[in-house]
Amino acid sequence: MSLTAALTIVAVLVVVALAAHGLWTTRRAQPRRALRNEDPATVERVEPSLGAVTALAGTADEPAAVKLPAAPQRRVGPRIDALIDAIAALAIEAPASGEMLLAHLPSSRRAGSKPFLVEGLNSGSGEWEPLALGQRYSELQAGVQLANRSGPLNEIEYSEFVQKLQAFADAIGAVPDFPDMLDVVSRARELDAFASPHDATLSVTLRANSVAWSVGYVQQCAQRHGFVPGPAAGRLVLPSAQEGAPPVLSLVFDAQAALAEDPAQAAVRELGLNFDVAQSPAAAEPFTAWQQAMRALGEDMDASAVDERGQPLTVQHFAIIQGELAKLYGALEARDTAAGSAVARRLFQ
Repeated sequence: MSLTAALTIVAVLVVVALAAHGLWTTRRAQPRRALRNEDPATVERVEPSLGAVTALAGTADEPAAVKLPAAPQRRVGPRIDALIDAIAALAIEAPASGEMLLAHLPSSRRAGSKPFLVEGLNSGSGEWEPLALGQRYSELQAGVQLANRSGPLNEIEYSEFVQKLQAFADAIGAVPDFPDMLDVVSRARELDAFASPHDATLSVTLRANSVAWSVGYVQQCAQRHGFVPGPAAGRLVLPSAQEGAPPVLSLVFDAQAALAEDPAQAAVRELGLNFDVAQSPAAAEPFTAWQQAMRALGEDMDASAVDERGQPLTVQHFAIIQGELAKLYGALEARDTAAGSAVARRLFQ
C-alpha cells in the first residue's frame, strides 16, 4: 500500500470518528424523549410501596413508587357552615317546591370573590340541604363565605350579597333577615387573620442531573407513577381517592415548553412537586405520598431534590418539615378547620 493511500484511509477514519463524535454530542444535548413503543393508554403503573424519610438519602436499593389512590369515593357538595359563613334566614309563609325556588335563584351565586350558598329545610326529612327538584322546603337560608384565599369579605361584597338575596326573596315572596354588616365584616377579618398564616403549600424542585427531559418524557414518567394531565398546560396531578376532591399532589413544569409546537424538542430541566396542606387530610398521608413521589420520580428521571436555593434536601430537612407540618395540622384542627375537611377546603380556596 502506498503512503498516499494509507494517508487517505487515515483521513477518512478521522472524518468518520469526528462525525460520530458530533452525532453523539448532538444527541447528548437533546432532551430525553419518551419511548415510542410505550402507549400512554397502556402504561403500567408502579404499584405503591411505603417509603421512609431516610429512603430519600438513597439508602434503599429498590426503586420507590408513588402511593396510588384507591377507587374514587363520592364527595358531598359544599354546605353552609356558621364557622365560615354569614347566614341570612329567609322566612316563607308556606312550603315551596324546589322547582320554583331553583327557577328564581341568582344566575351567579358570588358576591365579588366570595361564593354564597342557598339551602332549604326539607319538609319531608326535616334536614337542611341544597335545593333540589322534586322536594318541598318550609324554611330557607343563605350563607356568604367570610374569607378565602382572596382575603376577607368586605363591605362592597356583603352589599352585593344582600342585593342578590333580596331580589331572590322578592321573587319568591320571602322575608330575609340579614346579619349586621359591621359584625359580618369584623368576623371576616378575624377569620382571615387566622387563615393567612396557616395557609401553606409544600413544594420541592426536581432538577435533572444530566440530560434535560422532553415534555413527552416527563409525561410518560409521571404517568407511570399515577399522575394524569391537570387543568392547565405544564401541570400533572395525582388524583385523590375522593371524587371531586383536590389532587393529592401536583407536578408542574414550564407551561411554554408544554405548549411548544414540537414538544419533543422543548427542553425541561426542572419540575415542581407540590401538595396543598390545607386541602389534604392528614389521614391520607400526603407528606408520605410527597416523599414517595419525590424519590420515585428522582430515580426514574435521574433528578435530584433541591430547595428554593438549589441546595440538596437531606433527611434532617424532611424531619424539620414534618415537625412543622404536625404543628400546622394541630392549629387547623383546634380551630375546627382540620386540613382536608369540607370547611377547610372552602376556606383555603
